[in-house]
Amino acid sequence: MGDSKDETVEISEEPQLGVQGEPLGADEYEKAAALPVIVPGVQVANIEEVVKADPDCYELDLNHNRIEELKEFELLTRVERLYLRWNLIKKIENLHMLTSLVELELYDNQIATLENLDSLVNLQILDVSFNRLTKIENLQNLLKLEKLYLVANRIKEIENINMLTNLTMLELGDNKIKKIENIDSLVNLRQLFLGRNKIIKIENLDNLIKLELLSLQANRIVKIENLENLTQLTELYLSENGIERVENLDNNVQLETLDLAKNRLKSIDNINNLVRLEELWLNNNSIDNWKNVEVLKENKTLKTVYLEHNPVADEAMYRLKLRDIAPWLEKIDATLCR
Repeated sequence: MGDSKDETVEISEEPQLGVQGEPLGADEYEKAAALPVIVPGVQVANIEEVVKADPDCYELDLNHNRIEELKEFELLTRVERLYLRWNLIKKIENLHMLTSLVELELYDNQIATLENLDSLVNLQILDVSFNRLTKIENLQNLLKLEKLYLVANRIKEIENINMLTNLTMLELGDNKIKKIENIDSLVNLRQLFLGRNKIIKIENLDNLIKLELLSLQANRIVKIENLENLTQLTELYLSENGIERVENLDNNVQLETLDLAKNRLKSIDNINNLVRLEELWLNNNSIDNWKNVEVLKENKTLKTVYLEHNPVADEAMYRLKLRDIAPWLEKIDATLCR
């Protein structure tokens, strides 16, 4: 709905944060550019031939081929980043010799089970999004893992990741998860994506005091609660739920972005303490009284407000009225203020 992976939630004008990742830092790009890299421009007919062409490569890009089986990687003694997106792989196998791997991408294949990863102890980034996983398992040796992407699978429970205490990003959007659980030990987590699941309650987040971004878009949540300990939170995404009231954000004074679009709000409440708030998404709610909008006078850091598809936005002078209330606004409903 953040490395930006492809977003699965299609909302016309809301921030797209569902499937995400972060780009390599400048120093990492420089390192990659200085090293031998194989980036095939056409379909790979024989992985062995590609590997033999440069067995000392640090980065191997095999994206968008029709690879069905993982094999013939024995010569890759130095590879650190292996990209296998958009292939036809059904099983994770024959990678045990790639102990130097720090990043493995298997996005959009046909993998049904997390397996045969035990030897990849230096792995920091693992992406098995858009596959056929039903269970999180067999990650106990990946203690250096920092980013885990399991978007758009068939996972029903958050489990078997308590040992991954170095995780800074966990992306589990677009699965079948009903409860936030079993993440108490992930105290270094900074970004948590759980959008487009079946979660009914915000809970079990108290220990995640370093969390900066929380995305729970498109779930079944009806109340904002249990965020008191998340005092470092700067981005909160709760669009497409059943929330009726803005509440329980007293401790979240670092918030810069608050997304409550597509809920059941009739008023804007309890945001005057959010003194750093820059973006407020309230489109597609039921706000029908300008007195409820006037509370925005207190939020002088606001730069962007979305109120379209609310009753108040149907008035001809809507934009002018909103500018009168908050003349410091830079954007209203995706249109720059003049």
